[in-house]
Amino acid sequence: MLPEGFLIRAKALLGEDYDKFIEALSLPAERGIRVNRIKAEPSLCSLLLGDGITPIPYCEGGFILEDDRRLGISPEHHAGMIYAQDPGAMATLSALDLPEDAWVCDLCAAPGGKSGQIAEKIPKGFLLSNEYVPKRAKIVVGNFERLGVKNAVVTSLDTRELSEMFSCVFDLVVADAPCSGEGMFRKNELALTEWSLDNILLCQRRQEYILDNAASMVRSGGRLLYSTCTYAPEENEIVVTRFLERHPEFSIIPVKQALARATADGIRSPETDAMGIELTRRFYPHISRGEGQYIALLEKRDTGESPKILYKDTSQPLSRTERQIVDAFLLECMDKLPDGRLAKVGENIVLIPHGCPIPPKSVFMSGILLGEISGGRLKPSHHFFSAYGRLFKRRVRLTRGDARVEKYLLGEEIDADIPSGWCAVLYEGAPLGGGKASGGRVKNHYPKGLRNR
Repeated sequence: MLPEGFLIRAKALLGEDYDKFIEALSLPAERGIRVNRIKAEPSLCSLLLGDGITPIPYCEGGFILEDDRRLGISPEHHAGMIYAQDPGAMATLSALDLPEDAWVCDLCAAPGGKSGQIAEKIPKGFLLSNEYVPKRAKIVVGNFERLGVKNAVVTSLDTRELSEMFSCVFDLVVADAPCSGEGMFRKNELALTEWSLDNILLCQRRQEYILDNAASMVRSGGRLLYSTCTYAPEENEIVVTRFLERHPEFSIIPVKQALARATADGIRSPETDAMGIELTRRFYPHISRGEGQYIALLEKRDTGESPKILYKDTSQPLSRTERQIVDAFLLECMDKLPDGRLAKVGENIVLIPHGCPIPPKSVFMSGILLGEISGGRLKPSHHFFSAYGRLFKRRVRLTRGDARVEKYLLGEEIDADIPSGWCAVLYEGAPLGGGKASGGRVKNHYPKGLRNR
């Protein structure tokens, strides 16, 4: 049951649309999927998924799932070709286009849906994906491994610490801030039981703190994208209005037209009188299919400030022996050598295909984990197979309907007439995982925790 206080506030906000809004909240939550272009094209996924999906007009490659199929066990999910994401959540990154070499920071990244959207838009850029809660940062890493994200660093830091590391560096900073979750009432019972005005005001203080830290990280002429999954003006238009009062170097700019058509204007009131506040967007379930979102796109004027990274790179060169082992593996296994520099971060041997120095602490992922050295040989990681499987000399090509797909996802050995050695397993051309071929069989190296049961 919806909280009485929420209903009173919603009626004041929505006026004549109130009944349509409440009716929409009584319906089941929508299910969405987004095609991950790092691994696949929307046309292929449409063919593989068949009937029962509806394109989302404001998000290219986004679909609404019309049936109750279990996507989590599908080979398309395992191969990182698709990502389950609420249609409303997809809306945030649909607000703007990004150059493919952009530098982007996602301040509140877990579970990684919006970061995944960013990564596919900037194949020649850099993504710093931060999540304050370490356990949730590990979820981001797991999703990045499946999606084949290459050019990212995942950290678990307070946003104040990040602002002290990066001054005027990022073309875009995304702050999908923790909120009271009113927009998730159909999906999250905890948001219902925890709703209160006190919680809204607590979230507001946290959001203002995050945005203040974000401001200094945006480059001169860059953009700041703020979003929540709540309807509360205290967390939306009021937060933006107060931010602009504190940071007059920013201004509100329009989102892309496709998103504007699918959303309602931001609400103007005596407390939300910032110039252009109506250009911010409210995603309502009675207007577009999906859960609630608020989106504000801000631009920083040209302040003339130069970008500065205020720490030293903590990655280290490989030892001579380590380099020899890695080079031997790459020469023996790869058709083409991946781009990037080889380095050690802590005890991990990584391939770093971006130009950002590795931060000094709380780094959960830095580029691609190659694997671990044991007995003078390199055992490649699942992330390496997922990111660079198409570059392996030995590839097992599986297609829809091949009985080996199910066997591989269960962790079983599969038949394959390929030369002996490390090999990549591909599903419909997308890297699925890896294995080791010998005598016409492939020993399965798909991680146990990811296998179907």
